[in-house]
Amino acid sequence: MVKGLVVFFLAVTVPTAVLAAPAAGDAASPAPAFTRVAAFTGASAFAGVAASPTATLSSTAKPHLVKYKLYFGRCKDTCLVKVRITNISRRTLYAVSLNARLKVNGKKVGSCYDYVGTIRAKRTRWGSCTVRTRTLSNMWNRWLDGGIRFDRDVTTVVHSEYYR
Repeated sequence: MVKGLVVFFLAVTVPTAVLAAPAAGDAASPAPAFTRVAAFTGASAFAGVAASPTATLSSTAKPHLVKYKLYFGRCKDTCLVKVRITNISRRTLYAVSLNARLKVNGKKVGSCYDYVGTIRAKRTRWGSCTVRTRTLSNMWNRWLDGGIRFDRDVTTVVHSEYYR
């Protein structure tokens, strides 16, 4: 059961080509060769249930370029978060990174980061990171003592760039 599915998307257009000054006889200035676009996508999954983000897009929003599923590895006093990221576009994605925030019983117990790299069109890459914090260890010990429940919740944000 997936609760609280959240999707973020932010597009920023930045010209990356340097515009040269036109020559004395040339009236038109050259256009940028390409633009770099950054996209943020996020989702949340509870207790190891796999989730793929879906969203209702407004007329100004760009389509999502990735879909992914969340998995847990060992999650006791340290917690391994694994994410399968699939590029569903026909463009190569560059500088793909993953941020994961882990909550136990609604309390943030830690976060982790992983740089995934480049994902070619229609391909899949795996990202994983491990949360190791004193708060997570204390929550696990309290669960072992029978004092609390241990309901995990992971919120992830995937950042990528592509060129038009």
